[in-house]
Amino acid sequence: MSEHGPRRPHPEHVVLEIGDEIGALLLYTDPDLLGSEVEISLSGHDDERQHKEVLERPIGGRVVYAAAFDGLREGTYTLWLDDEAYAREVAVRGGRVAECDWRREPGAGAG
Repeated sequence: MSEHGPRRPHPEHVVLEIGDEIGALLLYTDPDLLGSEVEISLSGHDDERQHKEVLERPIGGRVVYAAAFDGLREGTYTLWLDDEAYAREVAVRGGRVAECDWRREPGAGAG
């Protein structure tokens, strides 16, 4: 599992680039993935990946662990963890924010 820098809460606002044919994806995880890098690739383009770090974010008085992917062309995507495909055919629509929940108890901690 790839990890970065100090683990700290990230109360900063998330600004997502979306519109027309460009969407975003919010990935919710359990705390054990804090600091991990999750990669994403357009379906059929497994070697062309970008990555985001799972961060701790306080939302509405609760803590959420999430990675935010923005600027994604409309289509389906594969999510990668430790160089293994963890989820395939994740749909992203232009002008919208899709959500994917990897928590063992979906909705846990969501504000």
